[in-house]
Amino acid sequence: MTDASAKNRRIVLICSGVVLGMTGLSFAAVPLYDMFCKATGFGGTPMVGTAGASRVIDRTIAVRFDANVSPALGWRFDAEQTEITARVGETQTVFYKITNTSSRPATGIATYNVQPSQAAAHFVKIQCFCFTENTLQPGESIEAPVVFYIDPEIEANRELASLKSITLSYTYFPSKSGQPVAESKGDAAKSSL
Repeated sequence: MTDASAKNRRIVLICSGVVLGMTGLSFAAVPLYDMFCKATGFGGTPMVGTAGASRVIDRTIAVRFDANVSPALGWRFDAEQTEITARVGETQTVFYKITNTSSRPATGIATYNVQPSQAAAHFVKIQCFCFTENTLQPGESIEAPVVFYIDPEIEANRELASLKSITLSYTYFPSKSGQPVAESKGDAAKSSL
């Protein structure tokens, strides 16, 4: 084999390796990004905790609860309380009521966000119904709890020193196999009839 063909072969192998590596990274990007957001609170993703805060401080912050439903789902979704005043570090529980108002069984999944997004790194959910499929029969209702606290480390964040309120927003979408299903224009037209 000549030097030129050996060099060309090495270049082909390197390029093939780069293509395979990039393909593998593209499949891993979504789960890796999700783990990154949960670990850092990036992009309004609340932190996930397993137990309450180690301390409670005197600062209070209003927490607002927003509930939205895709028109294609045919559900009613409301927070039982639209706002509470929470002491920083104190574990809170708020319930949402979900009702299938359609005439057919439906499966939905909720996504969430925290605003302002800088506060997400300090909003710690201990229990949540988000990203869990729920199938409701026609007329069936369930109550779903959210257990959370605001991390006392928020005091160390100068950007959030004047923060008075946080909004926890959920949106329910139709789902299939644990993933939200995109709504087509035809579905939106049917649901508005």
